[in-house]
Amino acid sequence: MTDRRLTLISLVLALAVFITLLDTTIVNVALAHLRTVFDASVAQTQWVATGYLLAFVSVIPVSGWLSERFGARNAWMFAVSAFLIGSLLCGLAGSLPVLIAFRVIQGIGGGMVMPITLSIVTRAAGPERIQKATAAVALPGLLGPILGSVLGGAIVQSLSWHWMFLVNVPVCLVALVLGRSLLPKSSGQRGHRLDVLGFLLLTPGVVAIAYGIGELSGKDGFAATRAWLPLLIGVVLLAAFTVHSLRARRPALIDVRVFARRSFGLSGVITFASGFSTYALSFLLPLFYQQVRGETVLHTGVLLITQGLGAMFFVVALRNLAARLDGRFIVAAGVLLTMIGTVPFALADAHGGTALLLTGQFAQGLGFAATTFPVMALALSNLSYEETPRASAAFSVVQRVGAPFGVAVIAVILQNRLTGAASAADGLSAFTGTFWWIVALGAIPLVLAFFVPSQKRTEPEPEPTAPEEPTVAAQ
Repeated sequence: MTDRRLTLISLVLALAVFITLLDTTIVNVALAHLRTVFDASVAQTQWVATGYLLAFVSVIPVSGWLSERFGARNAWMFAVSAFLIGSLLCGLAGSLPVLIAFRVIQGIGGGMVMPITLSIVTRAAGPERIQKATAAVALPGLLGPILGSVLGGAIVQSLSWHWMFLVNVPVCLVALVLGRSLLPKSSGQRGHRLDVLGFLLLTPGVVAIAYGIGELSGKDGFAATRAWLPLLIGVVLLAAFTVHSLRARRPALIDVRVFARRSFGLSGVITFASGFSTYALSFLLPLFYQQVRGETVLHTGVLLITQGLGAMFFVVALRNLAARLDGRFIVAAGVLLTMIGTVPFALADAHGGTALLLTGQFAQGLGFAATTFPVMALALSNLSYEETPRASAAFSVVQRVGAPFGVAVIAVILQNRLTGAASAADGLSAFTGTFWWIVALGAIPLVLAFFVPSQKRTEPEPEPTAPEEPTVAAQ
């Protein structure tokens, strides 16, 4: 496969990843508005976001099986189509319960896009070009949360809330048309059966953990029964799934054996630990600007664009250089940049110093990119062709659980520090102290980066020839 063809494939895949990840944040900005529109409580309205998240994580485990059973391209087309249909229905919803139900459909499609995308791009690129390919599909994960706030705020202020969902429709249509002609064809395995027991253990386990994490940021934090009980149930189910997977003759829904490899296992831990810094900052910075500095939602989104500029600078100017260096040191440098970029916020005042804060955000974005791309490449570079779909699903589970867990822990820390705050100065102190926690927790991935084995430079494994891919209906 030529570099030009690989670039086109990566861009098509990135388009779908971007729109699905964008939708995880674009709605959060409008929750208060939706509560007013539907005359609902905060708890009821929150299910617009929670329903999407739970559906999103619930389908990740089966994405690998779908890719193997029906072919990766067919599975990807189905995922994007489900997201498109869900988006259209959400835009037409006339009540809150109907909107929540359609958000679940949207989440089912969105949750399958990233793991299937990783499977396709890893197979297409091979070990030698995986850095280049993963950069294109990982960048939307960095830009989505930032641009989601800007776009969500602009739509709510200028248009109807319906357009937060309808805007996805033309993008998905373009992705489907391009995907049909550009994505590599592969046939499914007719006799490939779904691991039912694994599904009954893994999917409820991941959903329970995601729900419990979502409840951690409540008033009682970890002490709340609605938080620790789902977490406990989820951990037990995941432990049972791990035992089942190790005993199975053939890999279950996700292949837990790949975590025994140092490159994949440590990359997974680093990705999980990044939730305490990378993703926690995406949660904390908007609150800081709005609650401490009194910025509007839209202005906050504009201020956060500098993070995205830092990430784009890495992709455009530094990615090729980084690909020639030891990925471990790039990851460590990225974590260190993120920590340095957070320090200005830990030292911030309620007024002034905006230029320094924006510079810090640029460093954060640069650090995010320098951490995310090489870690993903290090995790996936040594997988065999057959291992790729289930290992990609496993890596996506780590991402989607680690990110909200890190955010929830930081939210608990902030809530505890805000409790009893009697003045604006106390509120500022609560935020700056929480930023120091983020700096400190960055030491975890920083140290682990040096223990990841360097990426092997081997010739890419030839992709097995496959007959013309049949349609899902014909299988």
